[in-house]
Formats: sequence, structure tokens, C-alpha cells
Amino acid sequence: MRGIVSPVSRESGPYLLELQEGTFVRQHRKLHHRAPRLLASLLLVTAVGASLTAAAPATAAGSGTRAALGDVIPAPASVDPGGSPYRITERTRIRVDDSREARGVGGYLADVLRPSTGYRLPVTTHGDGGIRLRLAKGPYGDEGYRLDSGRSGVTITAARPAGLFHGVQTLRQLLPAAVERDSVQPGPWVVAGGTIKDTPRYGWRGAMLDVSRHFFRVEEVKRYIDQLALYKFNKLHLHLSDDQGWRIAVDSWPRLATYGGSTEVGGGPGGYYTKADYKEIVRYAGSRHLEVVPEIDMPGHTNAALASYAELNCDGVAPPLYTGTQVGFSSLCVPKEITYDFVDDVVREIAALTPGRHLHIGGDEAHSTSHEDYVKFMDRVQPVVAKYGKTVVGWHQLTGATPAKGAIAQYWGLDGTGAAEKEQVAAAARNGTGLVLSPADRVYLDMKYDAQTPLGLSWAGYVDVRRSYDWDPGAYLPGAPASAVKGVEAPLWSETLENSRHIEYMAFPRLPGVAELGWSPRAAHGWDGYKQRLAAQGPRWEALGIGYYRAPQVPWPAE
Repeated sequence: MRGIVSPVSRESGPYLLELQEGTFVRQHRKLHHRAPRLLASLLLVTAVGASLTAAAPATAAGSGTRAALGDVIPAPASVDPGGSPYRITERTRIRVDDSREARGVGGYLADVLRPSTGYRLPVTTHGDGGIRLRLAKGPYGDEGYRLDSGRSGVTITAARPAGLFHGVQTLRQLLPAAVERDSVQPGPWVVAGGTIKDTPRYGWRGAMLDVSRHFFRVEEVKRYIDQLALYKFNKLHLHLSDDQGWRIAVDSWPRLATYGGSTEVGGGPGGYYTKADYKEIVRYAGSRHLEVVPEIDMPGHTNAALASYAELNCDGVAPPLYTGTQVGFSSLCVPKEITYDFVDDVVREIAALTPGRHLHIGGDEAHSTSHEDYVKFMDRVQPVVAKYGKTVVGWHQLTGATPAKGAIAQYWGLDGTGAAEKEQVAAAARNGTGLVLSPADRVYLDMKYDAQTPLGLSWAGYVDVRRSYDWDPGAYLPGAPASAVKGVEAPLWSETLENSRHIEYMAFPRLPGVAELGWSPRAAHGWDGYKQRLAAQGPRWEALGIGYYRAPQVPWPAE
């Protein structure tokens, strides 16, 4: 079950750990359930500090080591190395088409390269050579690109701005890791010669951030967006509501945010995004070519809403706010008409703020809703999403009702999930429902790496780096046609995570592997080669200030 902390999976001890300046600091905080009792700590207080790699400079990150063409993550579809390399110098210009989109990608690239190189790198529509960003018709699709590198320069060609942007991420990784630093480095800045032709395997390459169990500030969400962009993710799924907190302002139901958003797991201050905050997240994600997919989980996972408005409860009595971690106890009142007024208002306001195509309605772990009521609820709610111009996304329990035409089901079961449940999802896929795969024992980034991991949960088992990478989305779900698989998504639930350092420790090094599963052709997958490319990312993360877990399966460069 998603999100549950069972007595078996809890570790004992009354402390939470916080990662500060690369060390673990004890923070005495009680975790309360609805009944006033102490929740056993979710974290270990054993000697685990050595497992954290702090974001400190490393000699490898400052070197001029040259990457071979194609030694990037995700692995490109086609690599043809050869010819002379290109060297970025103080004379290099970034040449772009005379369009707002191309200038935007060129400005982004200049912002990446200027601090570490110390070069001016003017963005211009004139001149020859240098780094050329070019929009042109070709076999690139919406997100593909071609990168040509030789003595006179590097040219990235794409049909759409997203393709140019993804090509820029490849160029970044072909440069030494020190290019990511915010102070002038010695270089040299050399790009291997040859040609890359690249298009993604799947159109949905997502990461989910749970801002409900713990609230993350706009700046923290932006930081994660930048990390996702480096690996060509194109969806940011924001889990905006749950039992522990409602995180988005809704003008027609203001107490959802001001009261329902006033706490979090453990009883902290919580928080919520104003409409201006949310618009800024959407804008920033869009500038990195990520679509924000907002989720309002229902009919379960709704205690924050039920506590905010008594009339949403069948008995008319508002429950207290909830700061624990159990699931499945809350439900909107399916028979009440006001429930659908509420849903209509919330969907209408969030859809108006969201330019992307998709809106996620949750639908998982509705244990307090009868099957009959669940089906009635989904039959009423899915047309509301369509009315406001969005496509329904739901957790795979949606397939227990009747998914709307064009709906997408997000599968979060395990390898060992029962055959009947898997067949229910596969049958929906055969009938036209799209699938996004997020198997919990493969790509839930909040699962512990091993028994010593100080953060995260383990109800789905331990998920080491190889396990998170070594599977094929196209053949994962028996009976589901490969054509139904729209892509993959890596959820990060936040019961034990409170800040960016926590996010990064759990996401890295597993996150890039999910990106490769979503982008690279199946033939390019292979653990032995991937772990070498992954190891080479360590100095880049250090240069970016990302504190990551030095997984023992990966041959990291010597510190």
C-alpha cells in the first residue's frame, strides 16, 4: 500500500534526523497520530553519517576530463563518434534562430556556462561557428534533437524548442563536471567530435513530489525542477493534497489552504502555495520544458479537506487535523451533492492555473469508500475534469471503476502484486486506458536503499540502485499491450523528508536511471555500462551542490 508505515517497517526511537551541512543532526520531534501517542521514529540514529556524500568540492569535479561522445544519461538513441573535437573559448558565441524560443534556450545555456568558464558567450543571431541552436524540420519529433560536434563548432538541431533544450542537456554532460560550478574554473572545455541523433522512447517521463506530507517551498521545488531538467524529464507531478495538508489556494474554498494547509507530518507549520506561487512553479517548469501535473487526491486521502469544511463529511462533523502517517481512513461523502460542487470548484480553479493537458485525481487507498460509492464518485468526477479541458490521470485503482476515454492509470503496484489486480489494470489498458508505470519496489524514491538508510520507508522493500534501473517498462505488466505504456514516473513521498537535502539524498543516484528507462531505447539499457556512466555523474552532482548516496554498487571516482 502506498504511504503506509506499518509497525513492521518502523524503526524504534523518538528522533528524526535532518541532513545539515553534510551531517546528521538529531532533532527531537514527536510524531502524532489522531490519538495522542508517540509514533516510533521513521529514521535510524545509528552510525550512518558516512553513507551521505555532502555537496563539497571534489578534485574530479574540477578536472578537465573529457567525456566520450554518448557517455551521458539518458543514453542517446544513436551515437556516431569521430572527427575533431570542439573547444569552447573566450571567442565562442551561442548562435540562435531569431525566435523567442531559441533565444530562451540560448540564454539558458549561457547562464549555465558563463560562471564556470568566465567567458562572455554572447547569444546572437549572427556570425559563424561556435555553438549553434537551430530549429528546423526533421525526424526529431517534439522532443528529439541532433547534435553535431566538430572543429568549427557544435550544432544542435531540433524541430521544437523542447528538443533544443534536451540537446543542451546532452551538451552539458559532454563537458567536464566543473562546468556546473558557480565560479571560474580552469577548463579546458572540450566537446568530443561526432554526431548524436536522439529521440525519446516514451512521451511521459515524470517525477512526482509529495508536498502534502511535508511542505516544500517554491525555491525547493524549483531546485528539483532544475535537477529533473538535466536528465530530460518532462513531467512534474505535484501531490498537492492529502490527509496531512492541503497545499494550493482555492478562492471558493479558502479554508482548504489556510486551515487544511496549516500542518504536516509531525505537527510542523505546513504551508501552501498561493495562486501566484503555483503560477511561478508552472512558469519555471515550463521554462525547463516540464509540464506540471497537479494532483488532488480523492475520494480518500482527504482529511485536510474534511477538517476544513464540516459539510464535506457525511455526519457534518469536521475531524481534527491529522499529522500522522497512516492511510485509508478518510473519504469525501459520496452521496452528498455538495461534494461535487466542491470537486467542480477545485478542478475549475486548478485547471485555470495549469496550462498542461493533465489533471491527476488520485483515487488510491480509498479504503473507507465502498466499491459501489467509489464507482459512483469516479463516474461523477471524471466528466468534471473533461469539462475544464483536462485529461484524467489517476492511480491504478481507477481501473476498478470505468476510466474515462483517454484516461491514464498510474500503476504503483509491486512485482509481487496479485495477478487479479494486475489483470484488472491490463484489461483497462487493452480497452484504451494509457499506463504510466511507477512500480513501488522499483521507482519509489522514498524507499530505503538498504536497512541502514537513515531516511525513507521500506514497506515495498529495499530499492537499491540496480533494482531501480534493471527492468523494462514495455514488458513489465503481463497482458498489457506495449502500446498502452505512455512512460514512467518516479514518485517521492515525503513522510520522512523535510528539505532539499533529504530529497536529493533519496533521489540521487536512482533518479537518472528512471530517466534512462523513459528516454533511451530498450537496446541501450544495460547495467554494466550504465553504472560506469552513473559513476561519472558523481563529480557533476558535487559541482552542483547535490548531496547524494554513494551506492556501493556504483564504481564512484575516488574522493
